[in-house]
Amino acid sequence: MPKRAIFSPLCAKPVNPHAQASVAGGFFFAATVATDAQGKVVGIGDIRAQTRQALSNLKHLVEAAGGSLDDVCRVMIYLTDMRHFAGMNEVYREFFSTATMGDNLPSRASVTGSMGMPELMVEFDVIAFLGERGQV
Repeated sequence: MPKRAIFSPLCAKPVNPHAQASVAGGFFFAATVATDAQGKVVGIGDIRAQTRQALSNLKHLVEAAGGSLDDVCRVMIYLTDMRHFAGMNEVYREFFSTATMGDNLPSRASVTGSMGMPELMVEFDVIAFLGERGQV
């Protein structure tokens, strides 16, 4: 199945060998963290600021692929500390809520783990279905 790399100038260029996101077979795949377009970590020590930046990055990438947050089917949330869950969830509702999406919310799971950069507190690993918009 052919795939296509997705890049947005509003998100940091990867320093490791990977795309910012990719699409294949109508599906969109991305993992986002709280970095600005220059790769600087945003909101050090502030889970709300980091969540907002990481989800804004996700929004930019899914839009660059021709979709929207309404197309997100699955969200895997990685937190460095589960005590940050409430703050993350508060901001998550700004991007994914029944007020904006009705019952069309994505499924999700949350786990704890360490991040590649010690300043990061959260990472979102996402799958969306774009259908024909995600075809290569």
